[in-house]
Amino acid sequence: MVNPGNVPTDSEFQSRTTYRIRNKVIYCLDGARIGIQYETFFAGEPCEIYHCVLESKSFLEKMTVIQHTLPFFLPIREVETEHLSSNAIKFIDHLEEILQSYIDRREQVRLIKELYGNQIGELFHSLPYTLIEFTLEDFECKVTVSIRYSDLILTLPSQARVLAWPLRSAKRISTADRRAQPVPSRLSYAENALKTLSLPEAYAEIVLELPRALKQMFYSQESD
Repeated sequence: MVNPGNVPTDSEFQSRTTYRIRNKVIYCLDGARIGIQYETFFAGEPCEIYHCVLESKSFLEKMTVIQHTLPFFLPIREVETEHLSSNAIKFIDHLEEILQSYIDRREQVRLIKELYGNQIGELFHSLPYTLIEFTLEDFECKVTVSIRYSDLILTLPSQARVLAWPLRSAKRISTADRRAQPVPSRLSYAENALKTLSLPEAYAEIVLELPRALKQMFYSQESD
């Protein structure tokens, strides 16, 4: 990652000719350089601002990324290789999608921790929040949640797996089964909610239906 300290300061950006396109501002810098300021938002509230500077040594040469303040784990070089040589506008727009989606995923996790932190046990996430795993432990049954995003521009998971681990005291579990390794059951309603709703909304729906689902799954039958 290029040292963010090399990026022109905000005052240098602000003094240049600018063009605003939705949530980004294009700056005409000295030489054959273009600066892009990306403004990110969540639920209508502003979040971080990122900068990226492109340069071309001549009109016959392709533009390259020479400076940026993007998080190091986002694949700016891969996006540069794929798009910038053929279509600078597509590169600028795609980078905006990646940044905004990252912020959206990150803030969804922050929000469930803020709202439901007392119900959530261990929580793990990858740096770009494309893998998120956590447990629900404030219930009669331990529930594990794992969601994955197959693309960096997704804000809803492409894969979701929710498992409920049975209690050894559940009536439907026989004496022999209690001595064996417990086998979890999938909560399909929870997986569907995660793939169709934002994470905080899906979490609320999962918790609302969880007691009924667990009762139906583990306690509806009497043991033999």
